[in-house]
Amino acid sequence: MSKRDYYEVLGVERGADQKEIKKAYRRLAQKYHPDRNPDDDTSAEKFREVSEAYEVLADGEKRAAYDQFGHAGVDGQAGGFGGGGFGGAGAGGFSDIFGDVFGDIFGGGGGGRRNPNAPQRGSDLRYNLELDLEDAVTGTSVDIRVPRHVECERCDGEGAEPGSTKETCPTCNGHGQVRMQQGFFAVQQTCPTCHGSGQHIKVPCHKCHGEGRVRETRTLSVKIPAGVDTGDRIRLNGEGESGVNGGPPGDLYVQVAIKPHPIFQRDGRHLQCEVPINFVDAALGGELEVPTLDGRVKLKIPAETQTGKLFRLKGKGVKPVRGGPAGDLLCRVVLETPISLSEEQKELLRKFQESLGESNSHSPRKKSFFDGVKKFFEDMKP
Repeated sequence: MSKRDYYEVLGVERGADQKEIKKAYRRLAQKYHPDRNPDDDTSAEKFREVSEAYEVLADGEKRAAYDQFGHAGVDGQAGGFGGGGFGGAGAGGFSDIFGDVFGDIFGGGGGGRRNPNAPQRGSDLRYNLELDLEDAVTGTSVDIRVPRHVECERCDGEGAEPGSTKETCPTCNGHGQVRMQQGFFAVQQTCPTCHGSGQHIKVPCHKCHGEGRVRETRTLSVKIPAGVDTGDRIRLNGEGESGVNGGPPGDLYVQVAIKPHPIFQRDGRHLQCEVPINFVDAALGGELEVPTLDGRVKLKIPAETQTGKLFRLKGKGVKPVRGGPAGDLLCRVVLETPISLSEEQKELLRKFQESLGESNSHSPRKKSFFDGVKKFFEDMKP
């Protein structure tokens, strides 16, 4: 039976880069992995097929030979994927692929033979930054102190005291892993002496104690763009943990959270606030000064304004960080009942209440409510 085209197997174009190839293989291998499809011969065959395709296309030399000669150029090179099964994968076989692609999924190398001394990228870091609403809306610069691991200057990241050398680990003979066997069962694990590096430090660096990295706290200036909101992240390239074995450093992600504001609540690009008014202004109308982030503005209150009415001030909200027009300020008026009244003021209110009489024309919502209550109880009668 003729083999399918490897690019077709992975579902990628012939000009696909290694990132695309690896992504495609990860997706298909997860889908057809035998552990997820027990007793399914079809899935096992497809898993073997995509693994063979990835082994060839992920290797620059094998891919070049395949592109020029097709399957004839790589027949016999895809170790471990023919009749020999998975167990016979050589240095470039299945165990390397499995460790490379699935190591971060299953928490280990899957028995892979990745070079323990290869450069490794440093870890990313996260810093939680709380901002005042005003700073988030207008933008600002803040200084933050970030603890992180950096390369030891004394030993240049080698972990050995200057003038001393590393030697091959006597426990694992430089392999970085040891094999433990009991009866028919064999387990391969990270060497406890060299912790997977394959090398033993006779005289550890006095500053980093053999780690090759030291912990320090660095002050960084972070530029906060105008319009950021809770949940936004700012990435600082290369400001994370330093790499291992000469690998590049990770990144620092500044996670933004906006502090509660005494006046405004933010809703995306809009702002909201409550404006208390007395019942005279609500009944007769008036003009109030309300706050905005740009200063005070006049708000005209029409006569017979009810509590809860919403007034919109165009463009007095927030201009989003990703562009677009500024939002609005939504002012909700709240009728405030007067307190600490004098006897004279109370008497005036009583006279005012008497002047209203029994008519409900002055309180339409009150009349509507009690009419509804009356109907409710009448409907309950048998």
